Amino acid sequence: MSKLEIIVASTRPGRLGPSVARWIESEAVAHGGFDEIEVVDLAEVNLPFMNEPHHPRLGRYTHQHTRDWSAKVAEADAFVFVMPEYNYGYNAELKNAIDYLHTEWQYKPVGMVSYGGVSAGTRAAQMIKQVVTTLKMTPVFEAVSIPFVQQFVDDDRRLLPNDVMTGSARAMLDELVRFTGALRPLRAPAAP
Repeated sequence: MSKLEIIVASTRPGRLGPSVARWIESEAVAHGGFDEIEVVDLAEVNLPFMNEPHHPRLGRYTHQHTRDWSAKVAEADAFVFVMPEYNYGYNAELKNAIDYLHTEWQYKPVGMVSYGGVSAGTRAAQMIKQVVTTLKMTPVFEAVSIPFVQQFVDDDRRLLPNDVMTGSARAMLDELVRFTGALRPLRAPAAP
């Protein structure tokens, strides 16, 4: 069994992250490489900015919201970050959600679906790779980058992808499946 969690990074009112995430979810279902797929919206998770007194690597969480977030991330085998680009970088809510935890992220692949204006969120996707690799995550090379994202959203806020976006999503999902299997042995408990 393998579980993919699609994390909606933006919490801004009027955001397009949920529209993009619903499309990626439908692509992942059609792809069939994961047994379970879940969209996790950081606006609903609603983590306050880091308020745990201990370093996350210790796993000594004092707040229920952290224990809940820990369980949610731990149950996943792979991730897709659906992320906007804000001022040439990724958004603070995504960084906060990542920084709450440590071992729960380790040895899991992550795909990037970025969106924005002319750069399609690629600068944010590139910058966050430094963060995720420090947590022993593996970002896959294949990604979805959506330039001028508004042009792909209809009046019902549904994303209407073009062929490049659909092909990129398939390629990213192929790699996520491949890396999920390859990294699974590293997540097994170490022998005493």
